[in-house]
This record gives sequence, structure tokens and C-alpha cells, in this order.
Amino acid sequence: MTVAQTKTALITGIAGQDGAYLAQLLSEQGYRVVGTSHRPVDDRSPVPAALKVLQLDLSDTRAVTDVVAALQPDEIYNLAARASSAQLFDEPLETAEINGLSAVRFLDAIRQHSPHTRFCQAASSEVFAGAHSSPQDETTALAPVNSYGAAKAYAVHMVRMYRKHYGLHASSAFLFNHESPRRGIHFVTRKITRTVALIATGQADHLELGDLDSRRDWGYAGDVVVALWKMLQQPAGDDYVIATGKSHSVRDFCRIAFAHVGLDYTQYVRSNPAFITRHEAVALVGNQDKARLQLGWQATIDFQQLVTMMVDADLALLKQTK
Repeated sequence: MTVAQTKTALITGIAGQDGAYLAQLLSEQGYRVVGTSHRPVDDRSPVPAALKVLQLDLSDTRAVTDVVAALQPDEIYNLAARASSAQLFDEPLETAEINGLSAVRFLDAIRQHSPHTRFCQAASSEVFAGAHSSPQDETTALAPVNSYGAAKAYAVHMVRMYRKHYGLHASSAFLFNHESPRRGIHFVTRKITRTVALIATGQADHLELGDLDSRRDWGYAGDVVVALWKMLQQPAGDDYVIATGKSHSVRDFCRIAFAHVGLDYTQYVRSNPAFITRHEAVALVGNQDKARLQLGWQATIDFQQLVTMMVDADLALLKQTK
């Protein structure tokens, strides 16, 4: 890619799991990547040190507008969000600001100052949490059951409206659960793999979780960001479900993780009812047909590979910190 062809991409939430993988992908393709974070990015961040990272308050309309107007980016990936799986009801006003209104701030800044910019909104399977059918696809009615999902659903509606009324190249990615060694330790998957590593090295003796039979469509974050990029290379914006199409339980995750270090999960895992956040009416499983057919995308890392990759990474991390 020559300098004349270099594209600029703006990634919000660049210090998070998805932002770091996407920054790496785009940098390898010759993009000029600019990231935003609500907190300073230090040496422990997986974000490449050479990338420019701006501290940006996504609740500040003027600040968002100024960044878009100044950068005139070719692509914007709005990945920033608040709340882990254990915080889906926490701080609904802040959640609405970051997970919902921030998308509108970017869309309106694009409309006014940079109409050529292509926009990708990271939506979530949480917008389907109250759905009555499974698997879910792009035509499934949005049915959030918490403030996190409600804010994400609002952003999806606004992306559709700006796409229809203003002709923006704006897309929403309905991202089903996706994990990696870069996942934060407060997420259940990383809690499992980190504790497995601790138990395997004699530093812990048990693991407490909620509903072991809760099921999710778990994919690999490194695969997901490829889909995000492919979405913005299409002739027009659209909505896409990004998922594996396969469901696995927390019990499955534990069984594979413990077996990978030669242990039987039933000897170490305890189910604590206090950790159960909700009971799903139907399984959250994504139908990836549209992404496969229109984007040529599909998952490359299967569930077992994902789990063992994360366990190995946590074992390696423990060795480094000794």
C-alpha cells in the first residue's frame, strides 16, 4: 500500500480486547490507526506502542465532533462500551451515554463534517437476550433485558436511521460472545482460565461460578475483528450477526479448561446461586449465514482451541510474574 493509498482508521476503546486485535490487523494492512481510550494506555496494554492514542470522553459531544472533523477518518470502529457480564444493570445513565449516545455523536459528526467516513458500531447479542426464537439473525426483533442491551439496541436503531435518512455507510455488528487471552479477568471465561492456571500451579484450590449450564455462542476475538473490517469494505453499510453458530455451556468450558491441565473440573468447581445473573428463555446463538455469504467470513478458531489457548496464555502469564 503506497502512502497515497493509506487509509486512516479511528478505533474507540482501543485498549480493550477487540480494539487491540483490530489495531494490529489494520496496522498490518497499512492503515494509519488512531485510537481513543477513556484512560491512559500504559506499557501493559496490548496496543502497539507506535499507535497514537487519544484520551476521549465519549459523553462529550463537542470533543467527539472535533476529533472526527480534525481526523476526517476513512473508517471509524466504535468498540468502546462499559459493563462486564456481571454489570449489565449497573449505572444505567452512564451505560446509555457510552453504549448508546456515543454512537449518535459519531454518526452526527460524520454527517456534518466527514460524510465519506464509514462507520461500524459494535452491537451485542444482549440486544436479543429476551428473544423468543433461536438462533438469532439480522431479522430477529431486538429484545434487550438490561440497560447494557437497551443502550446497544438504541445505537442499532440510530445506525439504521442515519443509514436510511442520510445515506451514510454505517453498519452494526451483532457480536456474540467472543474471547481471547486478552479478555479482562472479571469476565467469566477469563476467570475460569486464570483460576485453572492458579490451581494447576498450586496457588488456588477451587473455582466458584454461577449457572454451569448457562450457554453461549463463544468465538475468538481475533476472528471477530476481521469481520468488522470486512463490513466496512462492502459497497454499502448493513447489519451483520458475527457468531460461530454453535452453543456451549459454562460446564463445557470448565471441562475443557481443566482437562487441558490434566484435572477433573468436578473436583474443583462449585456453583454459587448468588452468581447467577439471569435465566435465558432461549439460547443466545447467532446465525452467521449472512456474514459467511456476503462477507466471506467465518470463524477459524473453534471452541476447544479457544479454551486451551486461553489456559496456555494464563499459565505463561503466571510464569512471567513469578
